[in-house]
Amino acid sequence: MKTKKITQQDGWELKDRTYYVKGNNEPLTYKIPGRHTSRHALLWFDKKTNEQKEIRYATNQNSPFKDEQKGEATLGHIVFRDGSLTVPLKNQPLQKILSLYHPLLNIKYGEVNVVEEAKDELIEIELQIDALNAARNIDIDQAEAILRVEMGSKVSEMSSKEIKRDLLVFAKQQPHTFLSLASDDNVQLRNFAIKATEAKIIILAEDQRTFKWASNGKKLMTVPFDEHPYSAMAQFFKTDEGLEIFKSIEKKLS
Repeated sequence: MKTKKITQQDGWELKDRTYYVKGNNEPLTYKIPGRHTSRHALLWFDKKTNEQKEIRYATNQNSPFKDEQKGEATLGHIVFRDGSLTVPLKNQPLQKILSLYHPLLNIKYGEVNVVEEAKDELIEIELQIDALNAARNIDIDQAEAILRVEMGSKVSEMSSKEIKRDLLVFAKQQPHTFLSLASDDNVQLRNFAIKATEAKIIILAEDQRTFKWASNGKKLMTVPFDEHPYSAMAQFFKTDEGLEIFKSIEKKLS
């Protein structure tokens, strides 16, 4: 049964609200200040009156502002348990403190937005579908090139079925990264250079600065400073000189 939602004139929606601690940690308990002190400033600037208003969470008051509270105030604690805090519809003062006025909003904690989360989840699912469809239609050479970026030389020992399987898993788990690699032609050229090295057609010097022909030790190219050697070789293959070397290596690999 869904909770009925009512929208007031000021646009504030009456409903249960859930808040979560931001970051990767979900402590058993996490407390944020519920009243203004010299150590923790809980102030909200009222643009209508041009005044700072002191925030105070009192369980027996209807307003989140100290100057609007009447009589003796019973101060409450704002505590997140296991990384979250659910505030029921009936506790409007605390909801407004957490959703509208607290200075730690979107810094130390945030409010769960079901609609936005659903949109994000839908986008992610659609991205996964795109990635899986692309992975299914990729040829084995490109699949190997993409997986080599993630898995290194281990790919050389895998069968074609293992490569296709791991590619689909990779596309599902990391669709953003997969689609980026699938559209990057340098990935295949890097893989080509690595395969040529593994086949001992070319040699990468121990200092990672020079590529040479394995047959005669003649230098092919010098790796620019601060560049990954195989990324540099991929760029070299795109030059006129590099294209001729690429064709020569291609014949030796076939």
